Amino acid sequence: MGECELQVRLATSEQDILACQRLRYEIFAQEMGASLPTAHLGLDKDGFDDVCDHLLVEDMISGEVIACTRILSDVVANEVGGYYYSDHEFDLTQIRRLQGRVMEIGRTCVHADHRNGATISVLWSGLAEYMLTHGFDFLMGCASVSMNDDGAQVNAIRQHLRDKNLLTTDSRRVSPRVPLHIANTINRVDIAWPPLLKAYLRLGAKVCGEPCLDADFGVADFFILLDVKDLSPRYVRHFLQRAAVPAMMPVANTMAMAA
Repeated sequence: MGECELQVRLATSEQDILACQRLRYEIFAQEMGASLPTAHLGLDKDGFDDVCDHLLVEDMISGEVIACTRILSDVVANEVGGYYYSDHEFDLTQIRRLQGRVMEIGRTCVHADHRNGATISVLWSGLAEYMLTHGFDFLMGCASVSMNDDGAQVNAIRQHLRDKNLLTTDSRRVSPRVPLHIANTINRVDIAWPPLLKAYLRLGAKVCGEPCLDADFGVADFFILLDVKDLSPRYVRHFLQRAAVPAMMPVANTMAMAA
């Protein structure tokens, strides 16, 4: 991989959103083998793209979008009937009782050549800036773990979270709509931490229950909740110093979702 200079920013045009949809297709369909209804277009696209803000990391030298995520606010979620990914996979009854503003991130992905700490850090600098600029108290999302090893990694991660008391058992707990039925193994395996899950945990996020099976993507998803109060001042300073997010204002609107 050659030299690159990274910038995180919100999508400001249809071309930006198409670049995110192409990257998502390359990773989710081509790399992971996910079943996508718009695969014939070479895109990962759905109606929620119209009502979300799209945050992207751009290689300023090549002009390529190398990472992206999309953001759905609590206000828009109420208008369109719920959160896209989290509602689909988990019972969010407890989460809806939280006092404060909530934003969901989803469809987060990083190009295979750029899955490193630098890219993840730049992406998170944009998310931290977005949270603080718009007054969000919580960030939630799903962290995926591949099931291509019959669940060995999922089991290892789940046991690690239990051992370290990182699985939330309080009023913020969620329930998976499609629980995993994997026998616990006696022999532990070395954990190959997915970069996004590792980043969540380092930031102070909590895993709010057992994972959900996403058969279309061939993964198990852990529900993650980050309370902005858990972000240490050191992390906040670090992220905001790295952020270069022009015009950090929402570009999504509340147009009706496509059928």
